[in-house]
Parts: sequence; structure tokens; C-alpha cells
Amino acid sequence: MLCCMPGVAVVPALLVSWSSAAFIISYVMAVLAGHVEPLVPYISDTGTKPPESGVFGFMINISALLAAITMYIRYLLIEKQNESSHFVRSSCNMFTLCVGLMGCTGMGIVATFQELAVPSVHDIGALVAFGSGVVYITLQSIISYKSCPRWNTQFVCHIRMAISVISCIAFIPMIVFASKISMTKIDWTPGEKVKSY
Repeated sequence: MLCCMPGVAVVPALLVSWSSAAFIISYVMAVLAGHVEPLVPYISDTGTKPPESGVFGFMINISALLAAITMYIRYLLIEKQNESSHFVRSSCNMFTLCVGLMGCTGMGIVATFQELAVPSVHDIGALVAFGSGVVYITLQSIISYKSCPRWNTQFVCHIRMAISVISCIAFIPMIVFASKISMTKIDWTPGEKVKSY
């Protein structure tokens, strides 16, 4: 199986490296072009205007592909481990993979439809990406506990669950604030009325 092949562990490492580079490169380009303020802009704001929008879209789409490959490898790994241990239903593992792939699709939507060009589609993509991501990591944490102690240590399970809890907690204010604030432009000056929809 693919998950048992040597060198497959490079895919998750490549995913993290590539995604980090995507955010950093588009951020640097946007700041140098004067398109965003350097102090903590939204990720999507750094990929709204050319030329950084092209780099952002291309690199995030590659990240979505790498994430899908990583999730598929994880799915195969759990299937292989499950052959001898029977710690999780195969349908649960498949459902988890489908949720993860939905998140990757959301990432692709965010990358393709810029924040200011098609805001409603961009926002739906972000909601799908982050929402599915939170559900995916929570399901993977539960699967890790079920496979413990044979395939995971308690420490790894606790770390995964801590990341899941932090993700869930962070997702709630994202939804609340995103629903309250919808702007159709990035550049504004104090005192200027911002058109909301």
C-alpha cells in the first residue's frame, strides 16, 4: 500500500513547508506593494490584489492538493492498521477522509475566488475549509485514541486532542466576527464609511 512505502512521510512535511511559504510570500509581496498594512492582515487580504493574488491562488491550490494527498495517505495507513486491530469502522475512516477532502475543496475555492472579487463564494469556501478542517482533526483525534496504545502513544493522542480543542475554540469567534463584518474593500481611511453587505 502507498502508506507503507518509504518516503511517503515527506508529503505532510512538504504540505506544511509549501503552505507556510504560500502565506509568507504573498504577505511579503502585499506589504512591499503597499496593498496591506504589515501588522497582522487577514490571510485572504494578502492574496486579493495582483501580483500577489496570482501567487497566492497558485500556491494555495497546490497546498489543497498536498493536503488531499496527505489525508489519503492517513486514510490508507488507518485501513492497514485496522486490518489487525479492528479499532475503528472502515466507514468511519472513509467518512473522516470525505470530511477532510471537503476542507481541501474549500481551500481551492478560497484560492480561486479572491476576497473582493467574489466575496460570497470566497466566504463560503473559507467556511467549508475551516469548518471541515476542525471536524477532520477532531475525528482524527478520536481515531488516535481508539488506536491507542498499539498505534499511538497517549502523549500523541493528547497533543492531537489539544489541537482539536484549540481549533474548535478558534472557529467560534471566526464565525461570529465574519458574520458581523463584511467589507467590500481593503483600503480605507479613518472617518470613511465602509460599504457592508
